[in-house]
Amino acid sequence: MNARTNWMGVLLILAVGAVVFAFTVGMSAQVQTTKSTTAHAATQEVKVERAEVILVSGNDVVVKMEDGSIRHVSNVPESTRITVDGKELGVHDLQPGMKLQRTITTTTTPKTITTVKSVKGKVWHIQPPSSVILTMENGENQSFKIPKGQKFNVDGQMVDAWGLKKGMLVSATKVVEEPITVTEQQRKLTGQLPPPPPPPAADMPILIAAGAPAPAPAAEEAPKALPKTGGELPLGALLGFLSLAGAAGVRFFRTIRG
Repeated sequence: MNARTNWMGVLLILAVGAVVFAFTVGMSAQVQTTKSTTAHAATQEVKVERAEVILVSGNDVVVKMEDGSIRHVSNVPESTRITVDGKELGVHDLQPGMKLQRTITTTTTPKTITTVKSVKGKVWHIQPPSSVILTMENGENQSFKIPKGQKFNVDGQMVDAWGLKKGMLVSATKVVEEPITVTEQQRKLTGQLPPPPPPPAADMPILIAAGAPAPAPAAEEAPKALPKTGGELPLGALLGFLSLAGAAGVRFFRTIRG
């Protein structure tokens, strides 16, 4: 008799265990879960970076930042677009001297995700404070773990797990609020072409290259007047000398004849 009773107890325990296992697997089908998201006031942060293009080599760009530091930006994606005078340019359209400005707008939005789980049933077995087996509206039994501090509504009164009794109609609701932060960034890259070179000043000489040879220098003209050494006074002295010489010659010839 005792052996038969023991075997009956073992079979009853196995049967209960099987029922609990089966009901635990199907629990999610009987629990109603709703989720909602509440967004709170968002904040924005705007950051502006300015730079000047120094060198462009393929997809590598060297820029000078506003604080004077040099930054090497390697492997700029082909999809990068720079808005210059209303036109969309790519990395290969950059040129030295171009001014760049990158505006980064960061939007931070705090949100709260609220998860509400509710269940209704009749207490079939209670093991406070950790678990309870409820008979659902469809007649199936399900096992639930009781969260710490969980309250049950029994005929309009809130009781804990110790207040539950077999056969009671109960409903329970679990609310979980999870705060999260959503961060979004928007990047905008604009540019400005370098200014054209200034025109030369009006008073500056302009060199013009010509193919024709330069003209030869003009020949020097003969002087229109004699130099000061060829004046009238030396010429008169020369004529007087010739007259004296002529008179002396005449005397010489007369002496010989006489």
